[in-house]
Amino acid sequence: MLDEHRSGRLTAWGNALIAGFAAPDDAAHHITGDDAVHRVVGLPGESGPVGLTLALGRLRALGATGLRLALPAPGHPLGLSGPPGFNARALEAGEAVVATGAALGLVPEVYEAGPEGDLHVEVVWHCLPVRDAPPADVPSLGEAERELAEALREATEALTRMDVAGSGPVAQAALEAYRARAEHGREVLAPGYPPRAVRVLELAQRVGALIAIAHEPGDGGGREHGAAVSASEIAARARALRPVERTARRAQVAAYNAIVEERARRRH
Repeated sequence: MLDEHRSGRLTAWGNALIAGFAAPDDAAHHITGDDAVHRVVGLPGESGPVGLTLALGRLRALGATGLRLALPAPGHPLGLSGPPGFNARALEAGEAVVATGAALGLVPEVYEAGPEGDLHVEVVWHCLPVRDAPPADVPSLGEAERELAEALREATEALTRMDVAGSGPVAQAALEAYRARAEHGREVLAPGYPPRAVRVLELAQRVGALIAIAHEPGDGGGREHGAAVSASEIAARARALRPVERTARRAQVAAYNAIVEERARRRH
């Protein structure tokens, strides 16, 4: 859960490029990350796949003034604005990017090849028309920060009462392992983002790690890691964590979209 969504990287570094805080090749390098290659298909004016550098430049030429992240889940079209075809594809992927001002959206499709530990990963971004309308259920940074702090308290209390993962030393050790893996060579967000957005994203990712740990079999409540967990315990965890997971996703979207939201406020 501390791993960064590819759509998050595209949003952050695409916004840095559009705002003049990053060069095209530098932005493309950070978006690609550890993947082998990223290509964009379906871009207006292009008959075939193109690289990220060309695609980002073409989006700007088509009128894109910023990029917004969408992290939809079943029953929660977070960050989407339609039409239904694009929403369905984004929901299947669990993520998408919407280019404001250009009425275009991008959904990643990931291809993996090779043995475990030596995977060759290629990403194809499908560029599709989107509805030029306000995105669904995206909070402001301030709202997201307040909601996240409250959700973290509630989740910790609930997990402690249930004596499950997320509340004990085993969970904290696992959280540190998540954090170490995530922070190795990673830059949070991109140049040009306000410090508050970085803070909100880091907290949202920490909450996401706690959720992932809590869903694992075994916990920090005295049972060995991998111990059997009853169906009723699993259901209780899911009920307690569902609203927290939703809040964490909303906060991530608010953080990645902070530059675009700030620009919109200045215009009005």
